[in-house]
Amino acid sequence: MSNSNRYFPEVRVRAVRMLFEHKADYESAWAAMQSIASKIGCTVETLRKWVRRAEVDAGQRAGLTTDERERLKGRYLLLQ
Repeated sequence: MSNSNRYFPEVRVRAVRMLFEHKADYESAWAAMQSIASKIGCTVETLRKWVRRAEVDAGQRAGLTTDERERLKGRYLLLQ
């Protein structure tokens, strides 16, 4: 598995879900990320990126969704 895909998608989904479900149990979102990242076995920054991507995909944060990014990447590859 390459470094960019070191974690299975199921692990990513579970980690993000855990953060959303348990964020209120911690004094801050960062504290929740630190705790959950240590349980999952990833870095806090990795979890933070997964959460931001999930928020964009859910329409809770501005930005291109994963599907939009993939479509643009495919168009770019066709133009080369």
